[in-house]
Amino acid sequence: MRPLQYTYILLILFLSSCMAPKKVVYFQDADVRDESIVTDDYELKIKKDDLLSIVVGSSKPELAIIFNLNNGSSINTSSGTSGNSTSYIVDTKGYINFPVLGEVLVEGMTCSELKKYIEAKIIDSEYLKDPVVTVRLLNFKISVLGEVNKPGCYDIGSERLTILDAISKAGDLTIHGKRDKVAVIREINGKRTVLYHDLRSSDVFESPCFYLQQNDVVYVEPNKARSAQRGIFSNASLWISIISVSVSIISVLLLR
Repeated sequence: MRPLQYTYILLILFLSSCMAPKKVVYFQDADVRDESIVTDDYELKIKKDDLLSIVVGSSKPELAIIFNLNNGSSINTSSGTSGNSTSYIVDTKGYINFPVLGEVLVEGMTCSELKKYIEAKIIDSEYLKDPVVTVRLLNFKISVLGEVNKPGCYDIGSERLTILDAISKAGDLTIHGKRDKVAVIREINGKRTVLYHDLRSSDVFESPCFYLQQNDVVYVEPNKARSAQRGIFSNASLWISIISVSVSIISVLLLR
């Protein structure tokens, strides 16, 4: 390795070690005694193309079988009501085709709302007097990109995930990630929106994107040090080649 490259590496390491704590510490404006009300309004809304698992149970399982007709998509479940559940894809109009009940508009509902709706409809149909419906969202996934230690796409097992949870899953921000510019990219009614967050401020807890939704993308921008580092290393080979060619030309000229 050339001395020039050593100099660049040492300079980058020095600048990184001297980074001010205020640039990397989270929630700097929060007092140790600060209290805030935790909202319960985090339930996911069902969207088009979502994949739902719906299981109907009863004190008379043999009567519930008609509502658990398998459409070829067998999914193991621990609900205790059935060995398998049937998966339903929400179509482009927001409907699923449910046994006996027919087409059901599910878009915009939460899983708990759909559970209550199906239970009420089954009771009205007089097939079952005591239905117990379990509804789960099977395709809750988010992506974390940029300056994090483990970027990637993550499947989420529960229906509650915050932006902080997502960053934790991705191994936290690298030292080069901008704490004051963490974006959540979300599609709402066919439009893509981007909302930036400053993790150094407790205002992040008030963000409408604090609780993530299915298919959200969290992106952490690189800081100037990372951009400069990439520029140095990406151009290092070019400059080395230019210097080598120049030395060769000079050598040839000197020999004449």
